Amino acid sequence: MKSLIVSTASLAVIAIAAPAMAQDVGQIQPHVYGNVGYANVGPGAANINAIQGRLGYRLNNWFGVEGELGLGLDSDKVSLAPGVDAKVKMKHQEAIYGVGFLPITPQFDLIGRVGYGNTKLRTKVADISDPDNVQSWNFGAGGQYHFDAQNGIRAEYTRHEYQGGDGHADVWSIGYNRRF
Repeated sequence: MKSLIVSTASLAVIAIAAPAMAQDVGQIQPHVYGNVGYANVGPGAANINAIQGRLGYRLNNWFGVEGELGLGLDSDKVSLAPGVDAKVKMKHQEAIYGVGFLPITPQFDLIGRVGYGNTKLRTKVADISDPDNVQSWNFGAGGQYHFDAQNGIRAEYTRHEYQGGDGHADVWSIGYNRRF
């Protein structure tokens, strides 16, 4: 919870400082954007590859909202105890975010985001499978660079703090970004 408060406060400071820092960037018109890419999801000791898609709406230079969907591509084996291994797989993940943008140049933005999500994980030990839906508060930061008016790349880190003492996941992602 402390990290959520710190992230929200950081996003607020960026939002307040952004107009003064980005005066020469010009006004960015509201637009829809999409993002598709690769993510590395680390729930606990597991390390899972995933594909993510995002659809968002940028309201102005500094604020936007976006939805995110992710599908696990593989599973990872983790050791629970000597001789006892578990296979962890992310079935799917979805989240919604408030996004803060800090335009540095007309092509490059720093990004901060805070949101809430759900992840369906499956843990299998021997022949026993335990599916689990975990809700999380998510927060992260990154950047995006556009090569032209529509096409670019986006990279970021997002932390998922699972509710109910279920731990957390560190998510690193990179993907193609398209403005519509």
